[in-house]
This record gives sequence, C-alpha cells and structure tokens, in this order.
Amino acid sequence: MNARVDPQVLNQLSNRHLDALEEETIFILREVAAAFERPALLFSGGKDSLVMLKCAEKAFGIGRIPYPLLMIDTGHNFPEVTDFRDFRAKELGAELIVRSVEDSMARGTVRLAHPGESRNVHQSVTLLEAIEEFRFDALIGGARRDEEKARAKERIFSHRDSFGQWQPKAQRPELWTLFNTRLAPGEHFRVFPISNWTELDVWQYIEREHIALPSLYYAHQRQIVERKGLLVPVTPLTPPKDGETVQTRTVRFRTVGDITCTCPVESPAATAGEVVIETLAAEVSERGATRMDDKTSDASMEKRKKDGYF
Repeated sequence: MNARVDPQVLNQLSNRHLDALEEETIFILREVAAAFERPALLFSGGKDSLVMLKCAEKAFGIGRIPYPLLMIDTGHNFPEVTDFRDFRAKELGAELIVRSVEDSMARGTVRLAHPGESRNVHQSVTLLEAIEEFRFDALIGGARRDEEKARAKERIFSHRDSFGQWQPKAQRPELWTLFNTRLAPGEHFRVFPISNWTELDVWQYIEREHIALPSLYYAHQRQIVERKGLLVPVTPLTPPKDGETVQTRTVRFRTVGDITCTCPVESPAATAGEVVIETLAAEVSERGATRMDDKTSDASMEKRKKDGYF
C-alpha cells in the first residue's frame, strides 16, 4: 500500500530547503561586501538576477545595497526586460550602471562579422572594458551550476586573471565555505551566490517570495517559426527564413537574453506555481532548450568563459 505524503509536510521540507539556499546566498553577498573594495552586481532584469537582488535586499535592506548594479546591454535585449530592470533598480534605490556593446562597436573594440551576427558573445569585451573603467574587483553573477556543463565546473568565488580570463585548471579550493579572495593587481573575481540553486529552486523561491518578473516569463501569444528543434520568435532581428511558416503559439521564456539567440518554449503556465509544476517535468536545462548560441561548438560556454564571458 502506498503511503500518502501530507502536502503540509512537503511544503515544510521545501521551505527548509529554500531557507538554506537563501541563507547561503545572503552569506556570500555579505562576504563580497566585506572582502572587496569595488564589487558590482550583474543585473539583467532576468529571473536569476531578480532572485539574487531579492536576497541582496534581505541582506542589506532597501536603499542600502552596498554595490552598484551593472548591466552589459547588447542593444538586442527584449524591451520588457530592460524596462523591468530600470523599474526594479529605481524601486530599490540602487545605482544602475549600463554599458553597451554598441559603444564598444563605435570604439572599434567589437567588430561584427556581419550586421545580423548575434552580439551575445561580444558582451565579454564590453564587460572587460567596464571592469577597467570602474576598477571593479568582484562581479556578482546569477549563473547556476545546473544550467550548463562549463558552469558546473565553476567555483562560487571564481578567480579571473589580469586578462579577465578564467583558467579552469587553476581554480582555488573552497572547503567548508572558506573563500580565498586574494588578488594580484589587475585581477578580479566573478562570484556566483546562487551556484547551488536549480531552476526548480529559483521558481519555488519566486513563488514563495512573490517576486515580480518581466511578463515574458509567463504564457503569452507570440509569432514563432520552428527552426532546428527550437521555437524562434519572429522579430525584426529574427525574421522568418524562406520556406518557414509563421505560427502564433502560446509560449513563455525559460531564460531571457539577446533576442537573436533566445527562444521560448510552448507553455500555458501563467503563474509561478504553474511554472514550478512544468519545471518538475522538464528533462532539458533551460539553456539547452532555448539558447541557439549554446548549440554551436565555436561559441561554447567554456570557450566564452575563458575569454571573459559572464
């Protein structure tokens, strides 16, 4: 006979798990504030950075976050996301710094192979320029280990050399949450406070904390074309190709980024609770299911991270 599990017991266990993740994240955010002189929090307006910002709000209080928010804008971001980014930063009274790939293009430090090329990979150049401009010694990011195999290799406090590069074989041990934050001139750290969270954890936390998100994360009608197993949104930047049929589907985005490489999934989920249920059944990570730029070996995540990517 199958024993019936009390839903209240399951809810208590879930809350304990989320409490532990939240406590770890708050500890790391405070550790960054204590250990570094010029840190910044990478903030795109996406769900992971909004979860991290909620934890920062709990760690320091509204209007008291001790480091600025930094976004590297490709110029091809969804307007719903950038508008929400600006709203949330203003709501918290946080300093928001935006640096654009288009500015790097104007300086000649970024050159596209062709006008339609995705600018996503070129964010590395603009990010390194922002680090040099503001002399940041630590950047806090919302990457998680469950997203992609290269990110699974990363430490929570991930050292970058004086060229801004990540060396996977030269990482420092992190035993008993003891972080080695020693830096030589010109070096910096990337810090990932929600490394140990999963996509399911993020959505359960969003549901529990009633975290507002850009509307793209929930079910909406959108024109798409099917291409290489993905649902590509039809936009001026991503028009249909010859022979492709434009369809209107009910979709949502599991992750958001550059319009030219981010795809939605078909879904009726209109609330965080409904997304939680869908995520429980998901067999492919959000990046694996929705990011065109992760499908090609020349733009692999590990190569991009070695070159200075987030």
